[in-house]
Amino acid sequence: MPSTLHKAPLAQAALAALLALHAAGACAAEQVVKIGVSGPLSGANAFAGKDNENGVRLAVEELNAQKLQVGGNTIRFELQSEDDAGDPKQGVTVAQKFADAKVKFVLGPYNSGVAIPASRVYNDNGILMSTVGTNPKITQAGYPTVFRIVASDTQVGGSVAAYAAKELKVKNIGVIDDRGAFGQGVAMEFKRQAQANGIRIAGHEYTNDKATDFAAILTTLKARRVDAVFFGGYAPQAAPMARQMKALGLNVPLLGGDTLCSPEMAKLGGAAVGENVRCAQAGAIVAKQPGGQAFIDAYKARFKRDPDVYAPSFYDQTKFIAQAMKTANSLDAAKVGAAMHAISYQGVVGTYGYDPKGNLKKTTVTVYTFKNGALTPLASY
Repeated sequence: MPSTLHKAPLAQAALAALLALHAAGACAAEQVVKIGVSGPLSGANAFAGKDNENGVRLAVEELNAQKLQVGGNTIRFELQSEDDAGDPKQGVTVAQKFADAKVKFVLGPYNSGVAIPASRVYNDNGILMSTVGTNPKITQAGYPTVFRIVASDTQVGGSVAAYAAKELKVKNIGVIDDRGAFGQGVAMEFKRQAQANGIRIAGHEYTNDKATDFAAILTTLKARRVDAVFFGGYAPQAAPMARQMKALGLNVPLLGGDTLCSPEMAKLGGAAVGENVRCAQAGAIVAKQPGGQAFIDAYKARFKRDPDVYAPSFYDQTKFIAQAMKTANSLDAAKVGAAMHAISYQGVVGTYGYDPKGNLKKTTVTVYTFKNGALTPLASY
């Protein structure tokens, strides 16, 4: 019979082993999920890229505080943000970098021209991509894990055209685009639907996303007596365009898509950006939505600035991905994507639900202007 002198050390050793095993189990119970963000963190649109990243970061921090359980593990999200510089080649490089790092969920890209080629890389590597790129080509491939989290060019262009015809009574309009995937796409949709609303296209001029001098094309449109100008492009070009319109005495509304609905327009355009600018942005008015003001307050408290155009959408989609993980009880991107096609999510911008190609089934588009430098809603469609 063993001596009782040996029992205590044996019991202590067993207890130590049990505690070590428990500690190892506790460590194994936490699972890291990488969330990638691809956007322009340098260049003229860096303000938008950082805003998008902030929206994801806020969602990630809130989700981590909730200690979500998926597949029996506690999930901890880690943000990995990469600069695609708004350049298609760089966007593809970023996509491959995420694939190599085993990132399975990516928010972005911001630019349609980046999202179109990058989407193939993400699809081929089993990565779920959520973009605000509005060009219809992004979802035409029908990749099952590619989602457009805002209205498409078709929806935005149609809303601006309807507003121009019904509210502004525009009869003769000039169109300018920057020849990029977004700018050209939204301009073509606007033209098509403007003509359907009885508006005459007086001329279609072209520029690029690095231009700063628009005097020649604006002078051409002024000579054609346009009563409005539609610009397909981004705020860093639209703001100086508004200043130059004013300087040339072309005192007509400057219309555009969601990229003009940015505080950057007022910042860069100064007094030349006011009620003369009308832009359309996907989603309802955030401050008037359930949870919308709470999001704005949380964003300002965290980042010491107001959210820009897409921070709420990126925030919502990150939360939707987390909900889909719980619904699927899986971290597999294909299963999470399938869940997102099957369920809906109420976010701060509105309700998210996707058709088989990854487009929103239903979305409100709101037309805005600027008053005293602040974005002000006019009408929703």
